[in-house]
Amino acid sequence: MRSRREDAMRFATLDDWLRWQETLHPKAIDLNLDRVRTVLRRLRPDPCAYPVITVGGTNGKGSCVAMLDAILRAAGYRVGAYTSPHLLRYNERIQVNGVAANDVSLCRAFACIDAARGDLSLTYFEFGTLAALELFDEAGVDVAVLEVGLGGRLDAVNIVDADAALVVSIGIDHTDWLGTDRDSIGYEKAGIYRHERSAICADPDPPHRLIEHARTIGARLIQVNHDYAYSRVGNRWRWCSGPLQFNDLPLPALQGEHQIGNAAAVLATLNSVRDCLPVTAEAIHTGLMQVQLPGRFQIIPGPVEWILDVAHNPPAAAVLAAQLRSRPCFGRTHAIVGLLADKDAQGVIEALAGVVDEWRPISLAGARGRTGAELAVLLGSAGIQAVAAHDDIASACQAAVQVACAGDRIVVLGSFHTVAPILATQPWLTPCPLPQSRET
Repeated sequence: MRSRREDAMRFATLDDWLRWQETLHPKAIDLNLDRVRTVLRRLRPDPCAYPVITVGGTNGKGSCVAMLDAILRAAGYRVGAYTSPHLLRYNERIQVNGVAANDVSLCRAFACIDAARGDLSLTYFEFGTLAALELFDEAGVDVAVLEVGLGGRLDAVNIVDADAALVVSIGIDHTDWLGTDRDSIGYEKAGIYRHERSAICADPDPPHRLIEHARTIGARLIQVNHDYAYSRVGNRWRWCSGPLQFNDLPLPALQGEHQIGNAAAVLATLNSVRDCLPVTAEAIHTGLMQVQLPGRFQIIPGPVEWILDVAHNPPAAAVLAAQLRSRPCFGRTHAIVGLLADKDAQGVIEALAGVVDEWRPISLAGARGRTGAELAVLLGSAGIQAVAAHDDIASACQAAVQVACAGDRIVVLGSFHTVAPILATQPWLTPCPLPQSRET
């Protein structure tokens, strides 16, 4: 028998629900917790019945959520993970024990939220956050790991009081909403901290206002190089906090030296909640070796190597540049780049200028999109001549494949909207003539 809510369901398919959510609220981004907090109280007046770990920061959030999820699952916990944005399917945003929510469950959760909101409008992200909490409660998770979408203080996930809150890094991004300097941005990100609860900061140079806010509210501040430390030892690494030490840890399965710092922050976070979420050294080893996260220096080997990375701001581009330098390429590096209009494209270009031989800027559609021609102008102002500007990712990939030689690599970077189509179409599987070497 169908329930009353199912009978009253506004839409029958997930795609219809999502299209409607994109138009429901007058602003796509509206940093105000009043509406979403009111709807949460109508849905679930009691606090979460499980511990919550919230992860914020300019870069590194997704990696830390993935490692937390992998380690906690290896420890035997039933883990709910909420992330954004998605790469291929919206369902990826809400996972329980590594399994994405299905369409039926999401539609059911959206219908409950729709019924509870009354005449309040919600944003696309607010609907998703509430749906995650609904599905986590329904699944009986042991712990939830929530990724901040934008900022922290006024982000929808901040309607939940986290038992531990991790700020991974503070860089200049989303300046229209968070401020134009690290101090202002740090304050916004510190908004996920709570009184007498663990407040971890993995940025080695934290802004003053982040530290000041944590101390003012009486959070238990835990800082890298003060309260915990880590170092690499060959192909292993060590971590310590007071008397607790791990001396023979495997490198994270995620690529890049910076992932050791992210993993260290994850261990500090887990250590801070060990009373309610104890994990063994074995679970830490297993989680670090098994963690996966598509689109973060994701390497597809072949005669021409493909590297996919959602680096879309200058700090992330600087990390990508360092990773490319540390991975020798005997041929040329072709970059296909697409960035949204509200991103610091000039900073991204400058960070990568020394490691890219040929640039192919592409256009991204939508209200926030930026054209390939506009990116080409920015490249020119940096003294770089784009090979060509492309209207879409498909034409850029086709052109890059046609000129690439054995030993070259094609780096696809920028927005999630740039990388996602590559994962969907997998152009490296398309047969094409491939010269064995480049003529000199």
